[in-house]
Order: sequence, then C-alpha cells, then structure tokens
Amino acid sequence: MADPTPLLSQSATGSSEEEPPKLEKSHPSFDSMIEQSMKDLGWAQLMQALLVSLAWFFDAQQTFISIFTDTLPPWHCANLDDEYCNSTSDVCRLPSSSSWQWEYPKHASIVSEWGLQCANSAIKGLPASSFFMGCFIGGLLLATLADSSLGRKNMLFLSCLVMSCSSLLTVFSTNVWIYSCLRFITGFGRATIGTCALVLSSELVGKKWRGSVSMIVFFGFSLGFLSLPAIAYVNRGSSWRVLYIWTSVPAIGYCVLVHFLVCESPRWLFLMGRREKAVETLKSIASPGASILTKGFFAISLEEDPLNNMDIFSAIKALLEKRWAFCRLCAVMLVGFGIGMVYYGMPLGVGNLHFDLYSSVTLNALAELPSTLLTFVLIGKLNRRSSVLFFTTLSGICSVMCILEGRVWQKLRIGLELVSFFSGCTAVSVLLIYTLELFPTCVRNSATSMVRQALVLGGVFSPLLVAAAARRGDGMLSYGVFGLVIGCCGLFVMCLPETRGGNLCDTMDEEERKENKRDSRVLC
Repeated sequence: MADPTPLLSQSATGSSEEEPPKLEKSHPSFDSMIEQSMKDLGWAQLMQALLVSLAWFFDAQQTFISIFTDTLPPWHCANLDDEYCNSTSDVCRLPSSSSWQWEYPKHASIVSEWGLQCANSAIKGLPASSFFMGCFIGGLLLATLADSSLGRKNMLFLSCLVMSCSSLLTVFSTNVWIYSCLRFITGFGRATIGTCALVLSSELVGKKWRGSVSMIVFFGFSLGFLSLPAIAYVNRGSSWRVLYIWTSVPAIGYCVLVHFLVCESPRWLFLMGRREKAVETLKSIASPGASILTKGFFAISLEEDPLNNMDIFSAIKALLEKRWAFCRLCAVMLVGFGIGMVYYGMPLGVGNLHFDLYSSVTLNALAELPSTLLTFVLIGKLNRRSSVLFFTTLSGICSVMCILEGRVWQKLRIGLELVSFFSGCTAVSVLLIYTLELFPTCVRNSATSMVRQALVLGGVFSPLLVAAAARRGDGMLSYGVFGLVIGCCGLFVMCLPETRGGNLCDTMDEEERKENKRDSRVLC
C-alpha cells in the first residue's frame, strides 16, 4: 500500500547476499526493525485485523444477551375490572396468580419459565453475576497463558471455542442453577477473548497504525452489541433458547476461521525464541521487501532471556516485582473497575427507565458506534491520561443526574443515561489502548487482561445493584452508585504517565529505562 522503506529495499548495486542495512551502528533493536517492516499497513495486515476483530462481535453478544433472556416479560391483567390489578401493580402483591397473565409464552424468558418474578434480587441477578464472575476468575487464571506457553492466537481460539460451546449447551438448562453454572463457564471461556484480540491486532501492525487498528476491534464489539436487539426483536415471543442458538452457532464457525487463517504475533514468537516462525509470519503479512529482514533478526540479541522458559505465573510475578509496573497496574485496574460499573451496569438497568426495552438497548448499542468512531478519528491526537479523566468525570456526572426527580428530569433520563454510557464506552476504548502502551510485550497481554478483569469485576456487582434497586422500587438508585464509583475511580489515572506517540517496549528493562528517563526529566 506504500513504497518500501529503506530497510526493506536492497541497494541497487548491492548483491542479494549482502547483510541487511542496520538502523543503528552497533546493535539493531528488535523494536526498530519490526517497526520498519510493518510501518505501512498492507492488505494482509488489514485482513488479519478485521478477522481478529470479529472475536469481539461474538464476545459482545454473550456479554449482553442476558438483557433479553433474563428480563421480566410484559404482563397484563386477566380481568380489566379487577380493582386490585392495574398497569402499576406488583405481580408479587396481587391476591391471586390468576388475576394476571404473561403477554408472551412462558418460555420467552427464564423469569417466566422458571417463575422467578417474585424471587429475591440475589436469585434474579445470579445468572448475570455468574457470567461476570466467570470472566473475572477466568481472566486471573488464563491471562498469562497468552504471554507464556499458548500465545495470542491459540488462546484466542480456545477461548472462543469454550465460550461458544458452553453457550450452545445453555439451551439444555432446566433450572436457574444449571443455567447460572453454564453462564459461569461461558464467562470463564470468554475472559481472555477481548484481551487476546486487542493485543494480537496491535502487535500485527506498526506504531503509526496501532491506535486505528485497535479501534477496529472496538467496532466489532459495537456491532455485536447492536445485533442483539435486532435478533431479539425478530424472535420476540420465541423461546429464550433461540437467542443462544443464533449467537453460539456462528461463533463456533468463527473458531474454525481463527485456527486456519489468523497469524500469531511476530513479537511474541521472537521473544519466545522462535525466530524462524517470527520471520515467516512477517513475510506473510508485511510488504514483500520484508524478506531482507531474515538475517537482521537472527543478529539481534535480547537484553533478557527468551520467554520460552516462563511458567504461567512469570508475567504476573514480573508485574508485581517492579515497583513502577505494580503502581501502573493498580492505577489502571482501579480506573477500570469504576468504568466497568457503568459500562456493564447501564445496559442491564435500562429496564428501570420505563422505556421500551428493544428501543433503549438499541440506543445504548448505537451509542457505542459514535464513541468508537470518535476514538478512531482522534486517538492519534488524544492524550490518554486527560481523555480518560474527562470521560469518566462526564459519565459520573450524567449518571448521578439520572436519580433526580421531577417531570423534566424524568424526560431527560434516557438522554442522560445515553451520554453517561457513551462516555463510559469512550473511556473503555482509550483505557485499553492506554494499557497496551503502558506495559512491554513480555507482560502486555497479562496486564491488559487484568485491566479487563477489573472492568468485569465492576460488572459482577452491577446486576446485583440493578436487581436490588428494582426490588426496592427505586430503579434509579443504582445509577447514582454507578456515577459515584466511576467519578472517584477515574481520578487514579492522574498517577499514570502519558504514552501518546511513544514506542512499544518489548522487555521490562527497556520499559524501566524509559520510566527512569521520564523521572529524570521531571526532576530537572
């Protein structure tokens, strides 16, 4: 798509046996050579990014599917002359179950099929919380596998396979307990999909295109979320099991495409000591002139040992041992927890807005598209730290304003909720790209995964808060809690350094030297 760089082209008079040109006089760095080989976005790299981004499409469907499968279906009074039954009545307080009826068949939702309409908030929120708890535990246990033994591609394939197969098995649930267990397994498998897809896509391109390619991944999530209300609306009145079939079967087909068509990260292959495979991957996705890099890659020596001797906990150990890495990790995880409360909680609570469920979910899904588009256009110009602070603050203010009473505020609630959710979506996108730039290759997947788990941990509490607020008859109370949490947690971003325009480091020592140089400039 662009002219070859000097590094990738041979001299007009030199022979093919000549040594490749060096970027530095003595010791060429892996980062400089790989940046030169992938500085121009080729069609192969673009197709790889698009294919990897599809993982987030199916991830979004499984994340928010409970909005429709676990909802309280609409009902109506069986006898219009019944003085005890009206549109504002609580079905659990009506004198007789025969005084009201479901508008759709009982199998339209797990609530109506298993009689959960009068269950306590813990039971109602159990399936959604089980899913997010599975995401959290799966992220902690599986995160380092992508950095150590399995790699980005294999971890992405296995995660998608477990998520899609367990989702398909969910249709055989006979009660809320089996259903919740299968949702836990689905969340466990899904835990590393987003991280692996984001890290893999960013490591298949150069610095210039990193932010833009990462945003393609977020577009995949937005489209997946947007597809849910469409599928649910077409199948309204059908069994909730139909939704799981519609979303799980295509995901299984996607797993086959990942296995045969997606390339592994050349950065990870190189750090694992698999230099031949790294060069082979580069040749398949970079411009044709990249073949001259073969000898250059074999001449590179790393300051740290290759990662092929690492166990699954080595990446976490490295993050905890370095003070700068531990401080960064704590800060981004705290910010992620606050954003997760809004990002996962608001779509689950739209039923409390007394607005049409399909329309409100569609509006929330549509809010992700301009959010992703805005980030896509401005990511190269946005300072990461100030952007996260701005959007978390805006989201918190709008979320808190949703609890205000009065006729005017009630009309503005759906607008305030959308602005809050839009800001939360944008904050998620910028925070994940920020995390990619804060940590080196050897721990990048693990660090990003832990931040994702912090987001998910916020999602664990969200369904319980939404169910508890609805049970008390004040559904807006949960929005006030969401706003306070994201506003307070967003302040921790001030503890992090700015990374816009910087190079990606591959080892902890490289990142530490960069951190020390930054500290020296601050002291001066």
